Amino acid sequence: MDSVQERVMSQNSVKTSAAKPQRKPDYFMPLEPVPKIWRGWLGVGFFVLFVTGWAILTLGGFVSSTFLADPLTMLDEGYHLFTEYEFTTDILMTVWRVLGGFILAAVIGVPLGILMGSYKFFEALLEPFISFCRYLPASAFVPLLILWAGIGELQKILVIFIGSIFQITLMVAVSVGSSRKDLIEAAYTLGSNRYSVVWRVMIPNSAPDIAETLRLVLGWAWTYVIVAELIGSSSGIGHMIVGSQSLLNTGQIIFGIITIGLIGLVSDLLFKTINKRLFVWSNL
Repeated sequence: MDSVQERVMSQNSVKTSAAKPQRKPDYFMPLEPVPKIWRGWLGVGFFVLFVTGWAILTLGGFVSSTFLADPLTMLDEGYHLFTEYEFTTDILMTVWRVLGGFILAAVIGVPLGILMGSYKFFEALLEPFISFCRYLPASAFVPLLILWAGIGELQKILVIFIGSIFQITLMVAVSVGSSRKDLIEAAYTLGSNRYSVVWRVMIPNSAPDIAETLRLVLGWAWTYVIVAELIGSSSGIGHMIVGSQSLLNTGQIIFGIITIGLIGLVSDLLFKTINKRLFVWSNL
């Protein structure tokens, strides 16, 4: 009798769930997910809309070409940069400077952030100073860095290093310091000591957030490279942009800016892909 009653109840629940109307997705609701294919089309569509507006303003004569080149002129100037001015070398030099300063900042900033996030003593000791340095603009150090390191590659790498290390350190410290307390208590209960808790619990728990921090700061590092290449540079995208400014060649200026944006976008997508592969559990 009980089994028959259970079967009837399960059939009724199936009918109720089948009769229940499925909610139509409203993409303007807060946190409503958008299908993956729609995300791609929406992103590409906005780029198309932006370029269309740019073309209408410039080719339609609403904005003088002296102040803003049209898309066709920009592409033509980009072609000349690659064929006549060795722009590929400029791109490689800029990428080298960004990666050099960023990797140096990550090698120092990540361990320092883990130390601050794990031990409150080091957080109390270092956080006020690092928070103070975080608000200092990297461009303000350029005159000092020229005195200390000259106008060679080291000076340019140090500008990016200074602009990145304090951000990395504080953000990593916050990520590690936000580790789940229940995991730490469970580790102590199972016999872990203070050092193994850091290496086996806190660092693995915050590893996805640390990787995301590095991805974000790499984007910021690209914003410092132009400042690094403004003075005493004979190569690089920033050097090209400054030289084009003196000639009022807005086509080359815009092409250089777009090149930086495209390289940054590719590096961001690569970082996202690597993070998803390394930390699969964080995406579940």
